Amino acid sequence: MLEKSGIPAAEDLIRVIPSEERLAQGAVAIIECFQAIPCDPCYDWCKRGAIKEFKSPTDLPQIDYQKCNGCALCVIGCPGLAIFVVDRTYSKERALIKLPYEFLPLPEKGEVVQALNREGEVVGEAEVLKVQPTKQKTTLISLLVPQKLAMEVRFFRRKGNG
Repeated sequence: MLEKSGIPAAEDLIRVIPSEERLAQGAVAIIECFQAIPCDPCYDWCKRGAIKEFKSPTDLPQIDYQKCNGCALCVIGCPGLAIFVVDRTYSKERALIKLPYEFLPLPEKGEVVQALNREGEVVGEAEVLKVQPTKQKTTLISLLVPQKLAMEVRFFRRKGNG
């Protein structure tokens, strides 16, 4: 499915999703990078050494989930916008997702947006918790989503924008 649509199949995701035990420990980065292309800046952005050193720039990123604290520096540094942070321990009802955003205008804290899955389909609503502009062109957006959507939501659309 990935080669034709750009959307990862379940078997692709199984290889990159942390265990339920790790997800229960707090925020963690998830790298949904599936194509072997020359790209390795996530390694340099990770100050904790959670992203393992690449043997070749075309290697797929590998992450040591026990070293990752969900700081999201790798999210900001990924030119492919393929890294997300998920924190299912935020509250009983809602999970926190940190994701890259490169559009204007920026959403506002407290804004309710449409939560989108990997296929761009609306799967629910999310609340913008934080908007963090960076020195890069990528802004880090923190969304609160229902727990049941934590592993499905990967982007959002502002209401009234299509």
